[in-house]
Amino acid sequence: MNSFESLGLSKGLQKNLSTNGISKPTLIQENVIPTLLEGKDVMAKAQTGTGKTFAYVLPILEKSKSNTHHIQSLIITPTRELAIQITSEIRKLTTKNKGFSVLSVYGGKSHEEEIQELEQNVNIVVGTPGRLLDHLKRGNLDLSHLMFLVIDEADQLLQIGFLNKVEEILRKTPAHRQTMLFSATIPAEIKKLGRKYMKTPQFIEVQEAEKSTSINQFAIFTVDRAKQDTVIQLIEAFQPSKSIVFCRTKRRVTKLYQVLKSKGFKVAELHGDIPQEKREIVMEQFRTGDVPMLVATDVASRGLDIEGVTHVFNYDMPENAETYIHRIGRTGRAGETGLAYTLYSSEERSLLDGIEAELNSRIQKQNLGNTISLKSKTPSKKKGENRQGNRKSKDRESLTREKDDFKDKQVTSRKSSNSLQQKSSEGTAADKKSDFKGRKTRKNSSTQSYNRKNKR
Repeated sequence: MNSFESLGLSKGLQKNLSTNGISKPTLIQENVIPTLLEGKDVMAKAQTGTGKTFAYVLPILEKSKSNTHHIQSLIITPTRELAIQITSEIRKLTTKNKGFSVLSVYGGKSHEEEIQELEQNVNIVVGTPGRLLDHLKRGNLDLSHLMFLVIDEADQLLQIGFLNKVEEILRKTPAHRQTMLFSATIPAEIKKLGRKYMKTPQFIEVQEAEKSTSINQFAIFTVDRAKQDTVIQLIEAFQPSKSIVFCRTKRRVTKLYQVLKSKGFKVAELHGDIPQEKREIVMEQFRTGDVPMLVATDVASRGLDIEGVTHVFNYDMPENAETYIHRIGRTGRAGETGLAYTLYSSEERSLLDGIEAELNSRIQKQNLGNTISLKSKTPSKKKGENRQGNRKSKDRESLTREKDDFKDKQVTSRKSSNSLQQKSSEGTAADKKSDFKGRKTRKNSSTQSYNRKNKR
């Protein structure tokens, strides 16, 4: 295991890392940091949660010049939330750096406020493509002295149709810049972008050796009209301390949010129509645990490193394996365990089969009634502990009867049920390796001591 010192970082930066509880580099940081410090362009393939943010932030901070009046670094991200998160992480490492500042720019924020901040000698700008391009066209953003350019979550930028805007931004930057591209997957369009705008990039692919995958995944058959009661019963049974429920559309998010709220759950909603100021408040409440449940569209499935998410519920089936990976990847982070439950109807069965085929892995099928009955046999928590809602028992009994209507033929075997019962009695699935094979992993016992805060 390398140290940050052996990677070439200065003592001052090492001290700042130590102050923030970060003592050892992750695998992606070990591989990327020395290459970036040499000034080479890098195209890196790594999943979220592996520490890739610091993999590019640390070399940028190491090589940046203090007390300059120019923007030295530009980081392009697909979402506002990720831009805010990256900005926050950089500020933690530069609080004592006088004359050094970082700014996030994104839609939904006041133009005037951002213009005023851009005039205050900003060193690093983190932003979404639309807002960055808008500032460039208005003449508010001067990139003529840019030294470092980062394209983060490149595959998501491609997926949501922002790649053309990214190219337009790239064309407005100096040719001598150092370019870094990070992505969970590297499709052909991303490779083409790299060949066109990067100088002989070093390709680095990191298999997740620093932690074993610990997401236990299950799929429950239901019908669409019963999904609300199904997810409520699951939430009541598991009483997660922090959970995310994913829906396909904004309308379905709002509808489910209103139902859960009316049932007494502490819950918030997150989607593109929520005003930016409110979105920031919601995310902060969720991070601190003041609101333990989030109902969201896929805007929350990418890039956000939120500690302590114990459960993910796919209220609606994700459209592909990539979205599935990113959704369930919100739990089981930093070496912790997590549970992911996916609800699917007859109409959605083909999506589930497609995801399993892409992952080359089967998602264990569970009968709702059996899942709840097994969970109910575990030692109960103290009365009222982490209680998020007060459903009457007759509602639970009514929904349990729906198991007789389940048409799915792939019911969990007795062996799988006993395995689940054993895991449930332990309260977590900590000693059970997930059958999730969407990510490449390899054993590395020395990394179990990683500080949780290093998973950024």
